[in-house]
Amino acid sequence: MNYPNLERLIEIIRILRSENGCQWDREQTHETLRRNMLEEAYEAVDAIDDNDMKHLQEELGDVLLQVVLHAQIAKEENAFDIEDVAKTLADKLVHRHPHVFGNVKTNSTAEILENWEKLKKEEKPHRTSVMDGISKSQSALMSAQKISKKAVKVGFEWPNEKSLNECVLSEIKEFNEAKTQEEKEEELGDILFAVVNLARWNKIDAEQALLKANKKFIKRFKEMEANAHKELEHLSLEEWDELWKKAKVSTKK
Repeated sequence: MNYPNLERLIEIIRILRSENGCQWDREQTHETLRRNMLEEAYEAVDAIDDNDMKHLQEELGDVLLQVVLHAQIAKEENAFDIEDVAKTLADKLVHRHPHVFGNVKTNSTAEILENWEKLKKEEKPHRTSVMDGISKSQSALMSAQKISKKAVKVGFEWPNEKSLNECVLSEIKEFNEAKTQEEKEEELGDILFAVVNLARWNKIDAEQALLKANKKFIKRFKEMEANAHKELEHLSLEEWDELWKKAKVSTKK
């Protein structure tokens, strides 16, 4: 297979980073590009959520740009290059899919995932704790979900949903009883972590649930703005409540 445009992209980035290239590109480091990597990934996810294929194509290109940029910087530092990145990924995929590239037989997705985790563990013998390998850069909500799933895999789980619900209510009670701001912050964190586990128990992605809630709130708030007959800061509590109720009804259509 030939991928002329991929090869062209790699060459363009090399030129941009060269002495005769772009000053901004030459000044970039892994650290300065860190935020860009996160932002481009989130924008690609937005395109997926909107089911906008044209936008997704563009955003995946921006994600790829970050990958190629980082690889070029690493090459200049004699650390690795884009070929090393591709080889590492290809080798890992083959190793973790013995049911495709080897002689392992599987009968379900559950078995495939179980084998994946075993092979992953074999690849990383330096990880001694179940909690090792959790990204420090992902959102706190996503981290909480991963922490919870890792704990459950080794048996640390609530006996039933009722006990989990009681845990959530207990954490709320402790928050209400907290005296200092520091105590309230700690108890609020416990509430959020318990709610993440409630989502996991019900097979709900907490991150997606909150994203949907955010979008819903924005939609309803814009509806309230459109229906308000005076400046928002001059609305009474009763007027806000009436506008909210109307927005809830109209945005369900």
